[in-house]
Amino acid sequence: MNAPVHCITGTTDTYLILGDPVEQVRAPESFNAVFARFGIDAVLVPVRIGAADLAPFVRAAFMAPNIKGMWVTIPHKVAVTEVLDHCSEIARVAGAVNAIRRNADGSLEGGLFDGEGLVASLDHFGMAYAGRRVLIVGAGGAASAIGASLVCRGAQSVAELALFDPAPGRAPALAARLAPATQAVVRAAESNDPAGFDLVINASPLGLKAGDPLPVDVARMAPGAALVDILMKNQPTPVMRAARAQGLVAQPGFEMMILQAHLYLEFMGFRAAAAAVQRDAAFIRAQIDPSAMQGEICHTAAQTIPTL
Repeated sequence: MNAPVHCITGTTDTYLILGDPVEQVRAPESFNAVFARFGIDAVLVPVRIGAADLAPFVRAAFMAPNIKGMWVTIPHKVAVTEVLDHCSEIARVAGAVNAIRRNADGSLEGGLFDGEGLVASLDHFGMAYAGRRVLIVGAGGAASAIGASLVCRGAQSVAELALFDPAPGRAPALAARLAPATQAVVRAAESNDPAGFDLVINASPLGLKAGDPLPVDVARMAPGAALVDILMKNQPTPVMRAARAQGLVAQPGFEMMILQAHLYLEFMGFRAAAAAVQRDAAFIRAQIDPSAMQGEICHTAAQTIPTL
């Protein structure tokens, strides 16, 4: 399906999505379609920027009055918080953001919606998490957001959250940051062994490149366990295919992005568009559904984002 387009002029507000790499990002497809559909004179452009240049680039970019905000993707969701003046409470707990806006007073404020989108996608697919044992592979910005949303839910929190990342120190640091905010058990896992967990979430880059190892050995998962792979590229990923071959429930991360779209829009000030997208996001699904999964993730389901 081709997205509607509109002309970019000197009055067009510019939004950037920062990452390294950016080839995998799907947000420009979705949000530029939103802008065109609702007559919003704005454009979202991907920008590849390295870690060493991130902070000076963000500061310099926001000197341009027509750059109104930024989406943030891997690997910058944690590091970019150092540039901000304010952030939301869930972003503070997670230590990461995936959106930045410039307020009227010139201050930079960060928001975090990945976790809310992931939890909403679990509800969308009927995948249980409250009171369950969950393993997250990865300890970067997306994992931080997802972990924070899963443990900061009161009576609906997970019972246990285990975090695994091959980079030394990352998982223990994230566990230490999340643990004080919850009554759930939060710990760093010694390995990526999924045995004994009810839900496994791949929040690592494994699967983006051909030849990547699987993030977990799905043969070790319990028969009733479920898996979510949040990657936006190469879906269905090898771990998705392997899990389904085992007869397990396994879903991609597209709904995580779709079900947080209205939160981005509201954060950036597009309240009418946010309300419309919250009511009906079918056109976004049609925009990003891969042909290999056509008809599978386009179904209608409840799209209410639980309040954190």
